[in-house]
Amino acid sequence: MIKIGLTGGICSGKSTISLMLKEAGFKIIDADIIAKEVLAKYPEILLKVRAEFGDNFFDWRGEFRRREFGNHIFRFPRERKKYEEIIIPYIKKDIISNFEELEKEGEVLVVLDGATLIENNFHEKMDMIVLVWVDENSQIQRIKFRDKLTQNEAINRINAQLSLDKKKEYANFIIDNSGNIMKTKEQILDLIDLLNLYK
Repeated sequence: MIKIGLTGGICSGKSTISLMLKEAGFKIIDADIIAKEVLAKYPEILLKVRAEFGDNFFDWRGEFRRREFGNHIFRFPRERKKYEEIIIPYIKKDIISNFEELEKEGEVLVVLDGATLIENNFHEKMDMIVLVWVDENSQIQRIKFRDKLTQNEAINRINAQLSLDKKKEYANFIIDNSGNIMKTKEQILDLIDLLNLYK
C-alpha cells in the first residue's frame, strides 16, 4: 500500500483539500477525527489528563472542557507537550490500525490527513508528503475569523506547530492555497492526476 501524508497548518485549507481528494475517490484517514475518537474510546486518556492537569478542565458533570483546555495548552508549550505525550501514542496506534484495515480491504493508496504529521515524526512512515501552504498573515486572519480568537491567541495556535515554511523541506508536493480557489483547484487536479498513476 502507498501511504500519502497530507499536512499543513491550522487554517491552511488542508481540510478542504482533504475533502476534494475524498470526493475524487481516495480513501482518507483523518487524524483530527481519530484524535477526538480516542478520548471516548480510551477512557484512561482523560483519567491521565485529570491526574496531570487537575480538575479545572472538567465541569461539574465530569465532562472535559475541550475549548478551555485547548486555549491553555496552546498558551503554554510545556503543557501542550505533556498532553501530547499522553494522547499521541493512542492516535498513532489507531492510525496504524486504520491503515492495516484498509490494506486488508485491498486499498492500494491511502491518504493520511494530519496537521502534525511532521512534528510527530509520522512523515517517516509515508511514501509521499503533500503540504498545503499559505502565507502566515492569511493564516492568522483565517483563524481569528473561524475561531473568534484574538491576534495573540491565533499566533499561539500557529506557533504550536512547525512553521509551514519549515514543512516545505519535507514536502514532495506543495499546494499554495494563498490565492483564489480556482488556482487551488488547478493544483488539486495536478495532484489527483499524480496520485492516480499509483492506483
